[in-house]
Amino acid sequence: MRIVFMGTPDFAVPSLRRLVEDGHEVCGVFTQPDKPKNRGMKLLPPPVKEYALSVGIPVFQPTTLRDGSALEQLRELAPQLIVVAAYGKILPVDILQLPPLGCINVHSSLLPKYRGAAPINWAILNGESETGVTIMYMAEGLDTGDMLASAATPIDLNESAQQLHDRLAQMGADLLPQVLEQLEQGTAVAVPQDDAQSCYAPMLSRALSPIDWTHTATQIHNQVRGLTPWPAATAVVDGVRCKIIRTAVGTEQTTQAPGTCVKADKRGLWVACGEGTVLEILELQPDGKKAMAAHAFLLGHPLKEKEAI
Repeated sequence: MRIVFMGTPDFAVPSLRRLVEDGHEVCGVFTQPDKPKNRGMKLLPPPVKEYALSVGIPVFQPTTLRDGSALEQLRELAPQLIVVAAYGKILPVDILQLPPLGCINVHSSLLPKYRGAAPINWAILNGESETGVTIMYMAEGLDTGDMLASAATPIDLNESAQQLHDRLAQMGADLLPQVLEQLEQGTAVAVPQDDAQSCYAPMLSRALSPIDWTHTATQIHNQVRGLTPWPAATAVVDGVRCKIIRTAVGTEQTTQAPGTCVKADKRGLWVACGEGTVLEILELQPDGKKAMAAHAFLLGHPLKEKEAI
């Protein structure tokens, strides 16, 4: 089919690659403008742009979709279908109505749960045991369109948001051929979402980062996993602000107050949490330094049992 693809970050690249490798005519790619990053604030292209240019697909980077220029570009491209994956912009009605086969979106949750910007992170933050991907028709609401296909996967107890992100990105790409074939043949079945079952997955912020040790070890472990790699869970350890990179839930119980050292040895640092639970810190990153194993950090910060971390 003749397709326009819209997407921006790493998550979208496998879906675009699948369209190209399956032989579809991807006649244009819309992605967010280049943004300044890192200390030098050098303008860097989005991952989708890099891939599109590498395979010779024209790239469009409008700052808005609402001034008519993007609509005119799309009319000239004349796609049968628009495929969207993590584009980062809301499509106005005139664009949604343009392609004969509509606009579909590859979304990283089992809709109607976790509509919004950060479904992968919130699934982990909330301790979900399962998530998945959904391909749906796009509508005016936020991730409210009728569903065309979905695929579920368990979330490992120690899986980070980054690891889950990479798996779901590929799952979404693998689900696309089935949906495109059904759309082309006119056999696609659109299933309305049950709005009563929906929940929202808002954008992440650094306000979510500080660890509250009165929460249980499982809750904090989910916080660490869910905020990896950004904005990261943070704690002050022996007077040093650190990103907490990797943790494990301890099997033992403790009577020590939340936020105190239960044990510190060559394996890691055990910290008392709420309800008598214990969290093991395996890896952390002090401000201004590289990530390190907890035992390496302890060489310069010899915490003792019953001492506040």
